[in-house]
This record gives sequence, C-alpha cells and structure tokens, in this order.
Amino acid sequence: MFCARKATWLLQCDLEKQLLKACSRCLHVSCSKRAKVKFRDPDAEKKLPVFEYATERSKHRKRVYLWGASLTGALGHDRLVRPDGDFRPRECQHRPYKTLFAEIYQVADVACGYGFTVFAATADKVKNDNIVFGTGLNTDCQLGLQQVRRGHPLVILTEPVGMPLPLKNRSTKAVQVACGRSHTVILTDNEGVFTLGSNAFGQCGRPVVAGEIYADVGLVHRVQGIPGKIVQVECGQDHTLFLTSDGEVYSCGWGADGQTAGLGHDRSQGVPQRVLGDIQGEKICRVATRVDCNLAISDKGELFGWGNSEYGQFCAVTDRQQLTQPVHLKFPHSRVRWAASGGTACAIVNENGQVFVWGFGILGAGPNAVQSKVPVQLPQPLFRNSPVQQIYATINEFAAVTGRGDLYTWGRNINGSLGIGHRLPQYFPFRVSITAEVLKVSCGNDHMAALCRSYC
Repeated sequence: MFCARKATWLLQCDLEKQLLKACSRCLHVSCSKRAKVKFRDPDAEKKLPVFEYATERSKHRKRVYLWGASLTGALGHDRLVRPDGDFRPRECQHRPYKTLFAEIYQVADVACGYGFTVFAATADKVKNDNIVFGTGLNTDCQLGLQQVRRGHPLVILTEPVGMPLPLKNRSTKAVQVACGRSHTVILTDNEGVFTLGSNAFGQCGRPVVAGEIYADVGLVHRVQGIPGKIVQVECGQDHTLFLTSDGEVYSCGWGADGQTAGLGHDRSQGVPQRVLGDIQGEKICRVATRVDCNLAISDKGELFGWGNSEYGQFCAVTDRQQLTQPVHLKFPHSRVRWAASGGTACAIVNENGQVFVWGFGILGAGPNAVQSKVPVQLPQPLFRNSPVQQIYATINEFAAVTGRGDLYTWGRNINGSLGIGHRLPQYFPFRVSITAEVLKVSCGNDHMAALCRSYC
C-alpha cells in the first residue's frame, strides 16, 4: 500500500515539472511575440488626430461673480427670488456664484447700484442688439422702461434684460457703467454718455423738472455740455462725476455736502459744471466716489478731496464738515495710484501697492481700529504680501484686488455682501474664494460683483 502511494506521488511531481517547463516556454514565446507587436514607428504619434476641447475663443474668457442680498433680483438669478416647489426665496447669497449671463454675452464692465446691477456687454452666443443689460430694482427706470404690457412697468427684474439706448451707430459699444442709488450712467466708445433713472437732484446731468415721475417714463438722456472726451464716470448716491481726457472733472446732482463742487455752493446742480478748487490746473487721472465724499488723483500722484467730511475724512486739513471746493490732501507715503471713498471712510493704494485707510467704521486694522484722522497702513501680510493694485468701497465695506488677481474684503458684511461665507462683521481683509483672476469689483449697498478672467 505504501509503495503504491509513493509511486503515485512521484508520478504527480514529474507531471508538474513537465507542465512548468512547458508553461515557461510558452511564456517566453508569448512575451517575445508581444514585444514584437508593441514595436511602433517613432513618428506615428505625429500622425494621430488632435482633439482640441478648448478653443482659443473660450480660453481665458471673462466671468462675472455676484453675491450678497438676492431678494431685489440684483444677483440676476430668478431661482433665488422665485424658487421651485416648496423652497423659500433665499435672502442672501454669502458666497460668490458664477452668473450664466457671462457665458452667453461678452461682458466688458459691471456696476452695482442700490439693489440693482448693470452689465456692459455684447451678444456672443445669442442675437441681441443691446449693449447694456440690467437686473434688480427698477423703481425709477434706472434699468430702462421694462413692461410686459403697456401701463404696467416692472419694478423688479430677476434676470438681466436689455436696456435700449438711442444709438446712432450699431457698432457703438459700452466701455464703462456706473450706478448710484437710483440712476445709471453709461459711457460709450464713440457716442458719449447716457443716463437713466431718477433725476430728482440733477444726477442724470439735465435740469430738474418739478413733479417729474420716473417709474413709467424710461427717459434716456445724452449728457451735453462737457467739452472734450469723457474717459471715466463715477456715481455717488445722488450725484455723478465725469472725467475728461484733458484731466478735467465735471459734476452734477445732489450738492448738500459740497459733492458738486466748482461753484462753491451746496445746492443741487442739474447741468454738469467743472470742478475747480485745488484741482484747477492739475491733470486728474482718476476720480472716486460712492456716497457723498469725493477723491481725485492727479498724474503726479497727488490726492485731492471734497464733499462730506462729517466722519473726519478731511479733518487733517480742515475742521469743516462739508467742503464745497477740492483741497489738496498731503500724503507723505509715496505717490497715490488708486483711491476709494465710502460712506464714512476712505482708502488709497500707493505706488508700492500698500493700502492706507482713514475715517470712521471698520477700517480693516482689527476690531479696535474704528476711527483714524490720518491714513493708517494695513499690514502687507494681510494680503499675503502681494501688492494691491485696486481698491473699492461702498457705504460700510471695502474690497481690494491684488497683483495676483485675488480679492480681499472687509467691513460690516450686510447680507453677506463680503462674500466670505457668513454674515458677521469682518475686521481685517479676508480673501474671497473665487476660482478666477479678479479684474475689477463693484460694490453696491448690500451686494457686490466681480469681473474676472478664467484661468483656462
């Protein structure tokens, strides 16, 4: 019995050895054959078809991100105001979202008013002859006369719609837009400036008409009487500034705080008048305003200011609370390159990319820094040591854009208007999460918009 089992076991071992030898031969042959099959011509890859999924036209396309209060329709998303099903309308959007409008139109500029947003854009993937579009509150036809049927104007627009302008040439384009509390200013490339909305104080650049109703008229006015080419327009709450290529500044609108300086009075001005004072003889290259305080920068990097000084904006040079003439604001920290004027505070950026703030409110230097009569520098590490190129302001918030294309915001954060994911006050600059390079920011009273360029 034992011998039989041993013989069987030896036979199995011999068979296994033979099978292993056979498999090794087959593996060697198959490997050599496979190696021969894998051999390819080095130039074969050049002959393969190339599939381009991103065209040159779509690369680095401009995007628009919006955030803040949404019930006014200023964010241009209908579902935020009128959601489907049992969902409730969203009061605010405290993180940036990319609007689909910029996927269909080529946006050149964007501006935020008080509860509305205006885009300077041209049609790209659809057919539309309008060059300006608006969304949000339209109580004074600041977005043009929009009505579903005659005699029933729409006072709220939840998505961007075209704003017809009386253009002479179809090739005319809008290069800049600016918005106040209830008026809109549009700068074109070759047909001057158009204004829409409330003219209760002459902010649209035409004489005030007593008892005029704006809600269902939709009058579009072409600004007249300003010599030279207008290169920049800016809106305060109820006044407008115009900058010409010759470096002259003109203003119109509400003047109770001296905003419409030039004639040395505090009355409203319906027809644009040249601003004089200390800027006379200077070539101004940029103006800034958002509420009732104005700033101007000369080509030499000098800073000038006029208007409201109730919160100490100009207390370094005067004790008066209203300045009806521009004054020179001596700034010892190199030349000024950018400026922003909010409701209670001001900020500037010098040629080194450093930010200085002064006034009253959340200045960005911590919870204890709520008032300063002189410009205070914000530490550069707050901006990741990247030089700041632009700065913007609204009533209670600031926004800064660095050389890297990053956006930083700080302030009261009303309705999540800082875009940092919550609604609490932010006492120092905080980076906003946007997956694109920020080119420009516009600040409304409770929402913001960023014009960006995609990374790819």
